[in-house]
Amino acid sequence: MTKLLREGPCVYLSGGVGGAKLALGLSSVLDPSSLMIVANTGDDFEHLGLTICPDIDTLAYTLGGVANTDQGWGREDETDSFMSALADLGGETWFFLGDRDLATHIERSVRLASGETLTSITAGLCSRLGVRCQILPMSDDPVRTLVNTSSGLLEFQHYFVRDRCEPRVLGFRFMGAEQAEPNAHVLRALSDSTLRCVIIGPSNPYISIDPILALPGLMEALKDIKAPIIAVSPIISGRAIKGPTAKMMRELGLSVSVQQIVKHYEGLIDGIVVDTSDVSALDIIDKDSIEVRSMRTLMSNLEDRAELARSVLKFADYLSYKCTGALSVQE
Repeated sequence: MTKLLREGPCVYLSGGVGGAKLALGLSSVLDPSSLMIVANTGDDFEHLGLTICPDIDTLAYTLGGVANTDQGWGREDETDSFMSALADLGGETWFFLGDRDLATHIERSVRLASGETLTSITAGLCSRLGVRCQILPMSDDPVRTLVNTSSGLLEFQHYFVRDRCEPRVLGFRFMGAEQAEPNAHVLRALSDSTLRCVIIGPSNPYISIDPILALPGLMEALKDIKAPIIAVSPIISGRAIKGPTAKMMRELGLSVSVQQIVKHYEGLIDGIVVDTSDVSALDIIDKDSIEVRSMRTLMSNLEDRAELARSVLKFADYLSYKCTGALSVQE
């Protein structure tokens, strides 16, 4: 295995629960100043008069050490007095808002109404939680993922939470993406000559990563960088550990495989990380266009997260030095 040779910033594209696990691992092995996490905001929505940002909050709570580890989202030591009182009043209770979590949404909504940007608000939340690396919304402009289903066009949270992913998926739309501007901090980081790598987390490619890539100029900025771009497959042995990724792929007529993940990111990534259980994929994926590494990607604890983070970074360093012809270490 290569040594960690390079220094420089690392940009990590992430969704919520699955992406947050590797984000925590990266934050534990990197200098906080060198890690920039770009959060999907396509899952955001307005509910009960509040702006809810599920992926941003999952990342912030996880890295801040206050996440509910049993359910993977929300805050630890949560109570439900608000939801209980709302139910008594006949209000909408399909989307759970814990009492502690509710404070985040209220504070965010008040500050957004005053004209503050989502980037600034997120920075304030992270500072209060003791998160030392940057967590940035992909854009300060609203982008909303819509799911085209057998039950019609649904807002993402209606499909995901209210309808429990039951309708058959036919496709996706990212409302507002064409008019939204990518986060300026992210574009500057991608243009930095010292950029070490870009890592695409093991998040759902279709609803967590694609909204980020749909922003005008973002894909072009990624393709222009000289640093390696690596994706971590969310598929392990033909299934997804978390969320509806596998179900969506089947309903879209796609094979639930790491080969399909490679095809989805074709022309963008330089390397992909697959789980050791998918080692047979190494012989199927075209290695002339992409490098493949197998390692344990199932993350059960902090040690697993940190070990995967170190291995992914070493893989990135290998790709970087291979491309520059300066590879001087043995794998």
